This record gives sequence, C-alpha cells and structure tokens, in this order.
Amino acid sequence: MRKSIQEINELFGVEKPIIGMVHLKPLPGSPIYTGKGLKEVIESGLEDARTLLEGGVDGIEIENYGDLSYFPNVAPSETVASLSIVAHEIRKAFPKAVMGICVLSDPIASLSIAHCVQAQFVRATFFTEASVDVSGLVLRKPHEILRFRKFLDPSIKIFADVHIKHSAPLARRPIEESAYDAAYFLADAVIISGKHTGFETDIEDLKKAKGVLSHFPVFIGSGLNQKNALNLLNVADGAIVGTSLKVEGETENPVDLKRVKELMEVVKAIRNKK
Repeated sequence: MRKSIQEINELFGVEKPIIGMVHLKPLPGSPIYTGKGLKEVIESGLEDARTLLEGGVDGIEIENYGDLSYFPNVAPSETVASLSIVAHEIRKAFPKAVMGICVLSDPIASLSIAHCVQAQFVRATFFTEASVDVSGLVLRKPHEILRFRKFLDPSIKIFADVHIKHSAPLARRPIEESAYDAAYFLADAVIISGKHTGFETDIEDLKKAKGVLSHFPVFIGSGLNQKNALNLLNVADGAIVGTSLKVEGETENPVDLKRVKELMEVVKAIRNKK
C-alpha cells in the first residue's frame, strides 16, 4: 500500500495517536435542533475541544453527532454551513491542533470544510462500499471523493471506516476484504468500530484487518477505554475515542478531563513499552 503507519504518526507527532471526539449539539435542520442559533453549539464544542487537548489527546475530530438522524449521501446546505462556522471557531481557538472533520455521512462536504478551516484529515464513514444504513441506502463513490480531494486539497488525509457502526454492507463481505479495498483505493487509514456508538471494537476484526494491512494504519473507531486499551492498541495503530471520555461514560455528556488524563496515562505507558 502507498500509505504507511509512519506517515500518520508524523502527522500527530506520536505513535498510536488518540483522537478525541468533539460531538456537536444538534445543528440547524436537525429534528432536535433548538432553534436558538449556534451560540450554544460553539460554546460546548469549544469546551469539549479544550478539555480533550488539555487532557493530552493527540488530535480532535469535529462531528455533527447530535443531528439525529443523518443524511445518507449528501448533507444539506444548512448542515455544511453551520458545521463550517463551528469548526472555524474551534480552529481559531486551537490553531496548532491536529483536527479532523466528519460530516455524517458526506465525505465531500467534510473535505470542503476541512480545506476552509485547515483541518488535516476527514473521517469518511462510508468510502468504498454500498451499505444499508439506519438512514437509508448509502452509495459511496470513492472516485468522486478522491478526485474532489485532488482538485481541492490533496494534503487532506482520508480516514475511511469499513463496516461502520449502525450499518452493514449491501453485499456481505469479510471485514478484511473491505479494509483492504479501502486502503487499495487510496484511503490514508482505515477504521474498525463496534456495532454502535461507544460499543467496543472487536479485537478479532482488528486482527483480520491488520492481517492484510500489516504496514498500513488501522484505527479503532469506537469503544476504547482504560480497561481495554492495552489489549486493543497492541493490535491497532491508533484510536478515535468519544464515549469513554465523557462524564459518566455517556455519549451525550460533556468531556470529562479526569477521564481523558487517565486514558492518556495508559496510552503513554503502552507507547513506552514499545
């Protein structure tokens, strides 16, 4: 594969990087949007980002998690506009942070915002396969995503989920085949997650992906915590973490500084053993 683990480590400046999730409150257009504008969304997003970075994570990912549910192919203009504003405010506050953007479930919109706010990566929850998602049928076209990135900003990295949570591939395939194809079609890293938000990633799925992608970055996409970090990071090359870093371990709660610091102490110990 053209990409390497070392390239991703250089982006974050560390081995086995940990990316903390900034789960945004509902944006305009969401069925549960309050109608009060973006002030509260920006404030909570800034606070979560500040807490994550103070706690020692290696990067952050900004996502419209609160927009239940999500457009399966093309995000609406109000979502793209509002997430752009929030991400811009977070970037202004933390100009040196490694930042990622995830517009659910529209990687082209994610690339657009990432370019505007100088984010270094996007998370493509769907990249190479047609899938049945809770929001409907997702028909991803990697050639369009890659050509758009080439046109807009080739430096932005694509972290691609395979068999993403809350969904299933339209054609049943072994997870290692899906992971290999995502890497083959120029993703910069692949992500393996549990079945739902916050659910632990199956270590056997990680092993299968690493079995065919030994020199390619494979990230944990959900469920990493203090107790399983040693086991999972012994296989994976990094992780995206949200739920376990929240107050009381509840996804909808604010980020808990104590939980972030405790997880990062475990991760540092894992790195030091290598």
